[in-house]
Amino acid sequence: MTQLLDEAHWKQLARDNARDGYYALETRDTAAVPVRLFLTPALLNECEPTLYRQIVNATHFPGVKQVCITPDVHYGYGVPVGSVLVTSRDEGCVAMGPVGFDIGCGMMSARSEVPAERATFERRLAFNREVEKRVSLGAGGTSLAGALSRRAFEEIVRGGAEHYLRGKQTAFSHDRAERQRLPVRDTWDVPWDAAGRPDRGREQLGTLGGGNHFIELQRGEPSGTLFVQVHTGSRGFGHGLATHYFERAREELPALRDIDLGYFRPESKYFLDYLDAVSAGANFAIVNRLMIFEHVAEAFYKVFRAELSLVYEISHNLVQAEEHPELGPVWTHRKGATRAFPAGHPALRGTCFEREGHPVLIPGSNRDKSFILRPEPGALKSAYSVNHGAGRRLSRGEASRTLSQEKVNEQYRHDGIVVNTDLEVPLDESGACYKPSDEVINAVVSAGLARIEETLYPLASLKANEALQRKAVYREHEADKKARDKAREAERRQKRR
Repeated sequence: MTQLLDEAHWKQLARDNARDGYYALETRDTAAVPVRLFLTPALLNECEPTLYRQIVNATHFPGVKQVCITPDVHYGYGVPVGSVLVTSRDEGCVAMGPVGFDIGCGMMSARSEVPAERATFERRLAFNREVEKRVSLGAGGTSLAGALSRRAFEEIVRGGAEHYLRGKQTAFSHDRAERQRLPVRDTWDVPWDAAGRPDRGREQLGTLGGGNHFIELQRGEPSGTLFVQVHTGSRGFGHGLATHYFERAREELPALRDIDLGYFRPESKYFLDYLDAVSAGANFAIVNRLMIFEHVAEAFYKVFRAELSLVYEISHNLVQAEEHPELGPVWTHRKGATRAFPAGHPALRGTCFEREGHPVLIPGSNRDKSFILRPEPGALKSAYSVNHGAGRRLSRGEASRTLSQEKVNEQYRHDGIVVNTDLEVPLDESGACYKPSDEVINAVVSAGLARIEETLYPLASLKANEALQRKAVYREHEADKKARDKAREAERRQKRR
């Protein structure tokens, strides 16, 4: 492991640029690359000491022009979750750690005209039950509609929402997705038989997944009406693609000390292939969120007899070609960070968001506030990016070791928040695991990156309880074993007679 010169005191070296709302970090390790930390003093103090090494990693990719750290930052793969890496399109690379394994992971938000008071405890629980009938939860979850053929699946990952929505009667306007389709070259082939098994995706469209992915019923303020937010990504397909290309980077760069620091230069034979893979993974993720929206809208109508309308759909794990007003043509990598284009941004020209900027969807924990923001011109300072959530403060292992299931369940019952259908809160995804969302959003607003448009309070949450899933699988396995043993014993008795 490389010795870092300023690791022991890096926080003291962060220079407070209070007027612009960020700390400038310049050390002997950051290779003269501008690093901006969009943190409050409290959030900077809370940063893990080991985060510095990952910030330094971000400054050492070929052709990097700027690194921005968002206020939900925490330890990730190679670079922090909650980081923005800007590399030159002329002489830089496309980096893989700053995209990650869940390519195109992102958010969807929908609103209704239903007064929040109508969401009684019984209706919250009924909503969760109706969603569970339609959307499979958990890391191993598969589509209730079954697996797609390879041909039908390729049409989705190449055509994205543009293909999926063609000719469909939908409850939302097509321009409410951040993008309809990311282009994939006809010459690129899906590595179906790769070790990462991207083929898993064929049976996972319309499924939520595990970890921090969720579906949540919320009360909006100031509207006073019900909202729904969804967080999910590209499932096994995106993970399989990422795994495949991380291995290709290892082949090209045998001296690479960490697979999470893999990258491709323009002269690499995998450069365009990886960009195609990112586009394909993102297309899957976009369609996945729109499919889940349709299922959730059905469940919502069943319980509340009212329609949901899409607010926005947006990704937060991507690398994209963008034009930066100061840095020129760049590759903008957002790892656990959300694009934030304000009113008048050239990329919004001709869209319904040209005059006001597009929405930005920021979840908190399932016991804390979430937000819908609108970007401000000051977002230029952060490469037109803000955070993607509240950010973890407790690891999954630490949460399981230190939190009491009984006390956590009681806290949620006291707050009136219905979690899943068994009211059992996943400890490693409970509120204590995340930073206070007010503190995180305050860093964004005070820096002039975005303003608050709607504040969302959790009412009912659906999130796969992986620990319970493992127990259920084990119990099922044990029950099957006992049944088999019982049957064999009955058969032996019968033979003895």
